[in-house]
Amino acid sequence: MGSSAWEVIGLIDTEGDCVEWTFPADPGAVRTARARVRGQLHIWDLDSVSDIAALLVSELVTNALRHATGPIGVRLVRPDGPRGTLRVEVSDPLPEPPRERAARPEDESGRGLQLVASSSRRWGTRPGGSGKTVWFELAVPS
Repeated sequence: MGSSAWEVIGLIDTEGDCVEWTFPADPGAVRTARARVRGQLHIWDLDSVSDIAALLVSELVTNALRHATGPIGVRLVRPDGPRGTLRVEVSDPLPEPPRERAARPEDESGRGLQLVASSSRRWGTRPGGSGKTVWFELAVPS
C-alpha cells in the first residue's frame, strides 16, 4: 500500500536547537513538510519567518520530488539568539546539484531556486554521503 500524505518516516530532535524529519518521496510530502516547518517555527516563537520558510521548503521539496526517487530530509537549525539566522536544509538522494534556470513568463515551473535565492540571506548546496543538501538561511527579525 502507498504512503499516506501525512506520513513521516522519521523524526530526530536534538536538544531543541535542531529538528529533522524524513518524508517519503510522495506528493503529500510537500504539504506535510510545510505543516511541520510552520508548527516547529511556532513552537520556537519564530512566526515572523514561518511563511517564507514554509514557502521555500515547499519549493525545495517539490524539486526533490521531481528529480529524486528516495526519501527527502528536512532539517531546521534554530538561531543562536533572538536576532540570529534560521538555517533550513532539504536533502535528497540525487547527487547532482540543482541548477538555477531562467524561466520564461509562460513556463509553469523553473522559478523555485530563483525564489530561494531572492528570498533568503544565503543559500547553497553541498554533497552528502548519499545525495545532496540544498540549504538556505533566513534572518530572524527582532
